[in-house]
Amino acid sequence: MTLLTEMFSYSFMVRGFIVGFIISLCAALLGSPLVLKRYSMIGDGLSHVSFGAMAIATALNWAPLSLAIPLVILASVILLNLSEKGTLRGDAFLGLISTGSMAVGVSAISLTKGMNIDVTNYMFGSILSMTQGDVYLSLVLGALIILSFILFYHEIFAVTFDETFARVSGGPYKAYKMLLAVLTAITIVLGMRMMGAMLISSLILFPAFSAMQVFGRFYQLIIASAILGVTAFLLGMVLSYFYALPTGASIVLINMSFFIIFYLIGRRKNA
Repeated sequence: MTLLTEMFSYSFMVRGFIVGFIISLCAALLGSPLVLKRYSMIGDGLSHVSFGAMAIATALNWAPLSLAIPLVILASVILLNLSEKGTLRGDAFLGLISTGSMAVGVSAISLTKGMNIDVTNYMFGSILSMTQGDVYLSLVLGALIILSFILFYHEIFAVTFDETFARVSGGPYKAYKMLLAVLTAITIVLGMRMMGAMLISSLILFPAFSAMQVFGRFYQLIIASAILGVTAFLLGMVLSYFYALPTGASIVLINMSFFIIFYLIGRRKNA
């Protein structure tokens, strides 16, 4: 108890806790429709786009988020709409933007003074990098995502499972798809500050895949993913502080443990 009190006596820990909690919740909620739509690795691709944008912004002494957010939103919108065009497979485009963006980011770094601490934080994450501005942005993002799932649950369900039906039903089908793309992009950009480009996709993947081992209904999957996501974050934060481990890696280790447990439960349930 004393260690927990000491843990929250630091302002950077409080900021990291608030931002991480909200980002973990948002990523887990978005992970369910993205995984079911077979865009499970979108977080990995978008994080690389964000890394490239932030590396360029850092090299030019610009505000990183001002360049990263619009570029990642654009990439997310393009990726989620590729399935309608048929000219380029979504997984192929994902591979292209992942490798291309990392190459651009590394090139931007090499043309300046090399790998500085800011860019290293974007790649591997750092709880020390959380600012008061990140807290405000994450609060706004969390409110938007929770409201979106409450108000547009049926529309998100339709877009996730049957795009053809959603398209011909007469509703603003593309608007809901755009909403998913924008919210995913902002979640990735903000989450990179703590998890880094290498690990941010785990916040989308693990909670959804773990919940899918046991639960079959969409609403059950969403709720279970959200609970698993925030629980893994809380336990990861404690593990990181107590044993001086990297925050992002600690959260991923807890998520991996949850997946193994739920996989075994699912196997036993279906036996």
